[in-house]
Amino acid sequence: MTPRIWQVGALCRAIADALDARFNPVAVRGEISGYNRAASGHCYFTLKDETGQIRCAMFRRAASLLDFAPRDGELVEVRGRLGVYEARGDLQMVVESMSRAGLGALFEQFLRLKARLEAEGLFDAARKRALSPLPRGIGIVTSLGAAALHDVVTALQRRVPHVPVILAPASVQGAGAPAELVAALQQLYSQAQQGRVDVILLVRGGGSMEDLWAFNDERLARTLVLSPVPVVSGVGHETDFTIADFVADLRAPTPTAAAELVAEPRSVWLSALGLVHERLRGAVLDRLDRESQRLDLAVSRLGRPSGRVASQRLALSALAQRLRHAASQALLHRRLGLQQRAGNWAQVWRRDLQQRQQRLERAGLRLQLLDPALVLQRGYAWLSDETGQTITRTTQTHQGQALQATLADGKVDLTVTRRGKI
Repeated sequence: MTPRIWQVGALCRAIADALDARFNPVAVRGEISGYNRAASGHCYFTLKDETGQIRCAMFRRAASLLDFAPRDGELVEVRGRLGVYEARGDLQMVVESMSRAGLGALFEQFLRLKARLEAEGLFDAARKRALSPLPRGIGIVTSLGAAALHDVVTALQRRVPHVPVILAPASVQGAGAPAELVAALQQLYSQAQQGRVDVILLVRGGGSMEDLWAFNDERLARTLVLSPVPVVSGVGHETDFTIADFVADLRAPTPTAAAELVAEPRSVWLSALGLVHERLRGAVLDRLDRESQRLDLAVSRLGRPSGRVASQRLALSALAQRLRHAASQALLHRRLGLQQRAGNWAQVWRRDLQQRQQRLERAGLRLQLLDPALVLQRGYAWLSDETGQTITRTTQTHQGQALQATLADGKVDLTVTRRGKI
């Protein structure tokens, strides 16, 4: 079988994707070698042990969070992501955090719990739920004194001030934090079952692994799985990962980003509502135009006077009244609905309705002008023979013929005595 021919860059990206899916996030313990901090603030070094070595890069933002100065020969544990530096085709680890080797046991505990819960299916994408685009209420679990609470509330107030927010306070650090977080979530679950909350935000600011350890608690993970509504985890910084992040329906890189994920700006929905309003308005106006054309066509089809003129005129009048009423009711219902969502459009709709009503009234007036009764009231008569055929010419008569004249107030029987031309 002929192997696939790769472009070099495409092969590097494919290898990087495979590494990301297989290993990341990854933690490595080793000895620092060739440590160098560039003028940009980025740090470059090699991590090695007796059997191998790997090149590492720690960018300025992550390096600024270090609480010690790394040195060559120092044994450290790093967390980060494996990838391929495509410019050289080298395997490289982008380090997101570093600690002296004394923290290794804690991280190993994290990895063991992560592997066990993953094997049980708690991280499966199939059980993750999509967020509601229009939540009726938003629940927040965090500490009352946390900066994350201020950031989240500020973002929600700016984007969706009309959506109620329910806070369930809990400690986010310390030995008692996991139990408090579990209790706070259960409190919001009760609110969700009553239809008051459609999404829950679990948030706190960044910190060390010890600071975030409450979010690696197994009881908390299993409680998150039981949530009746989607949970968004916004714990720590973008480079921080906890068990809660893997169990939650969605992970946000920061608390503020978590708030933005569940709160589409009100302006977006108002714009969409405005578009719906324009479509409804156009549909109503098109309907009125079509019905007006039907009315004009009916008027144009009225011919010579007959006994059905009056009944047809009444029928057309009833149809016109029903059309006005239906249009008025439809416009009223749509106007009320749009007023509740997007503001007061009453004046615009009322003006449009008045214009359409005026057109209907003018059409009705033209219809009345065609009424043959008006012609008879001016002194004219409608002649017909014994069979009811209309007489319009002298050639249709003969001497002694019996005729009938229809006047404005009744009918008169006539006999032809002579005929002549005008």
